[in-house]
Amino acid sequence: MKRLILPAMAFGLFFGCEQTPEKVAVKTYSIEQFYKNINVSGGSFSPDESKMLVSTNETGIYNAYEIPVDGKGEKKQLTNSTVDSYFALSYFPNDERLLFTADQGGNENNHIYLQQPDGTQKDLTPYDSAKSSFYGWSQDKQSMFIASNKRDAKYMDVYERTIASLDSETGFGEVIYQNNDGRDVAAISPDKNYFALTESITSADSKMYLYNKATGETTDISEHEGDVQYNPQFFSLDNKELYYLTDEGAEFVYLVKRNLATGTIEKVYEDKWDVWYAYVSQSGKYRVIGVNEDASTKVHIFDMTTGKEVTLPAIEGGSIASVNISDSEKLARLTVSTSASPSNIYVYNFETNALTKLTDTLNPEMAASDLVEGKVVRFKSFDGTEIPGIYYQPKNAAPGEKVPALVWVHGGPGGQTRLSYFALIQYLVNHGYAILAVNNRGSSGYGKTFYHMDDQNHGDKDLKDCVAGKTYLESTGVIDMDKVGIIGGSYGGYMVMAALTFAPEEFNVGVNLFGVTNWLRTLKSIPPYWESFRKSLYDEMGDPYTADSVRLYEISPLFHTERVTKPLMVLQGANDVRVLPVESDEIVEGVKANGVPVEYVVFDDEGHGFRKKENEIEGYGQVLVFLDKYLKGEGEPVAEK
Repeated sequence: MKRLILPAMAFGLFFGCEQTPEKVAVKTYSIEQFYKNINVSGGSFSPDESKMLVSTNETGIYNAYEIPVDGKGEKKQLTNSTVDSYFALSYFPNDERLLFTADQGGNENNHIYLQQPDGTQKDLTPYDSAKSSFYGWSQDKQSMFIASNKRDAKYMDVYERTIASLDSETGFGEVIYQNNDGRDVAAISPDKNYFALTESITSADSKMYLYNKATGETTDISEHEGDVQYNPQFFSLDNKELYYLTDEGAEFVYLVKRNLATGTIEKVYEDKWDVWYAYVSQSGKYRVIGVNEDASTKVHIFDMTTGKEVTLPAIEGGSIASVNISDSEKLARLTVSTSASPSNIYVYNFETNALTKLTDTLNPEMAASDLVEGKVVRFKSFDGTEIPGIYYQPKNAAPGEKVPALVWVHGGPGGQTRLSYFALIQYLVNHGYAILAVNNRGSSGYGKTFYHMDDQNHGDKDLKDCVAGKTYLESTGVIDMDKVGIIGGSYGGYMVMAALTFAPEEFNVGVNLFGVTNWLRTLKSIPPYWESFRKSLYDEMGDPYTADSVRLYEISPLFHTERVTKPLMVLQGANDVRVLPVESDEIVEGVKANGVPVEYVVFDDEGHGFRKKENEIEGYGQVLVFLDKYLKGEGEPVAEK
């Protein structure tokens, strides 16, 4: 629900270019039509593998649904929330009870709920001030793992609760790892004796430990020189080896295994890009590896009985982004992603090679041909550094009819804009705005050197990369360079405010989606459960309790609002625990004092990012109205409500 909108003018966050195609006719769609598209996620198989459990927002808010795997029946809604989003986690291993998770209005204090087949629900983690996460089922399918900070708000302990106890007992079950040292449990062995732990040292360096539950001993298994990252993935089914990701001695992350008895390390899989994740199927027949290949996911499935890679079917109009293999190892859920429409779910049968599409997420009122696929591009920044990006060009753009443009900045710091669907991008492109989503230095996915190029240099060189994106826009020959704005969320929202504050003549407008404006306050008020990587965050951004505070003050737009001269729009969730609402309140007041046009939209029932369709329609619809008036130069100001 929308709390307020402040009206405009209230006073007081490839090289070169290609030949440009001719302008083509394209149908434009309303914000309501874009949000009739459906987002779908998850994909847990039922015990008999006849159905799949997913989350979708087709009712306007996320709920759990089940879909017949044969693709012949109708999907069935299983939860009926109208207030908070319910995200499906899993069916039970041996019956059709299910787990789902939800927070309260975006406050991130997630609970885990059990739902019976008759719809009866039970909160398994009934602690209002605690955050709980589902860590999966045990290998023997007799118990579940839960992580929670109910004992100490700063640390996530891990509990085991047997399935048999769920109906008769309350509480989390047995504490199997008590986190007293700020270490995170990343993997648990099938016999539940070994725990792979990680500890963040800096943004570039970490440690990995092996905890032996039987002996109580914790051993550092990551002795190294220099800066190295470790990310445990899984233990072998015989409990003898640990598989983990690391960038030790390399620019990109690769997969290795460690023999727990001898300490011998063997490289398992390496690519020209970061290996993003790896896991094995129930009996170990298949190994799945995901690679972050130039802003999209490349999935590899290996048949461990033959050592050969499984050839997955080509799917027109999309790429396979993730895979979940059923316990029988006969079926695989494939999530197929594209930047032009929401992801869809397919089922692949390893035995028959049959491929079945289970969802159709694009609003039937819309034609896929009217939407635009993103294109990976590269351009040179001010110092010659090559910057990757994703470019969306409106189909009506032509040299004789140039269009306005936006530089889009992702969240983070350290995030990455990927070739995936975001309705706001498509909505704006459909209405005639070109968008260049910049993966500025400091973005993940392009090697550790690139990732650390902005450490304690935020609001400077990374901002200059965003400004340099304008040179790529100009090279297309279809952009009106007098009409270029900047937009971004979270850390990207900070970059918007940094651009308007520290480079006030570079962009004509800014749209800040819940962005940081006061680094001193934000870094002091991070959620308590971020304690395990507080040191890493402070290493990258600066420690607000030290002399770093001087630089953090200087790069915080809030303290320099008198420099902002261009129209600004801000969107904020009232329950945001990462970027507190006061951040946006204060930046709006500061900019208003300059007599600059400001629009401000706050949602009482949202946190860090918006989940409810009614809010997305309201907020993102107002973004277009704002841009049409202040960037495109047409339309009327937003009416006060």
